[in-house]
Amino acid sequence: MTTGMPDTPVFVITGASSGIGAATARHAAEAGYRVVLAARSADKLEALVAELGDGALAVKTDVTEWEDNEALIARALDAFGRVDVVFANAGFGAKRGWLSETPEHWRAMVLTNVLGAAYTVRAAIPALKRTRGHVLLTGSVAGRRVLPGSLYSSTKWAVTAMAEAVRADLNGTGIRTTLISPGGVQTPFFDTPAEGRLEPDDIARAVLYAVSQPAHVDVNEILVRPIAQET
Repeated sequence: MTTGMPDTPVFVITGASSGIGAATARHAAEAGYRVVLAARSADKLEALVAELGDGALAVKTDVTEWEDNEALIARALDAFGRVDVVFANAGFGAKRGWLSETPEHWRAMVLTNVLGAAYTVRAAIPALKRTRGHVLLTGSVAGRRVLPGSLYSSTKWAVTAMAEAVRADLNGTGIRTTLISPGGVQTPFFDTPAEGRLEPDDIARAVLYAVSQPAHVDVNEILVRPIAQET
């Protein structure tokens, strides 16, 4: 660990109130991290903090607001003295079809999925340089193949590019960068449950695999599909 800092590593997660974010928080806490949980749903965050105990902190955050991202990292540093991992996971989807959602829904999704992820990473980089930490972003299989009529897919193509742009920019700093690209996951992203999807825990284990590698190993992308998914 970096000299002069507390020894226990700190894991910051956006979109932490449910799904992949909440599952990752549980796995990170179990692995010995203190966790800083960010989302717009303060009540859900507080319930998760109560579950995880003293090593968890909830910070109500709208990732589309730059000041909220700055405040998130500042709260993590004030509470725990360091930031080691930042998981830019906040995001949501939209129906396929260029006429199927409102322009307002599109705007909110693009701002959250793309600009929000960029803001979170930007806010975290100075702290991560001090710990030679780790950036993770939630992409998607939809960011590797074009889904007809899907602006959501377009946002995840942007996140795929963002992860590589960040990795190249941070080369030489000691910061690692990982894109987590899930296939179908049983999360609140879907209105109804269905068989053949991954569970949030499956993605959380992939996240912890990436961050648990030796410092000289940078797992740049993990693409995780359920065995029932054809494409």
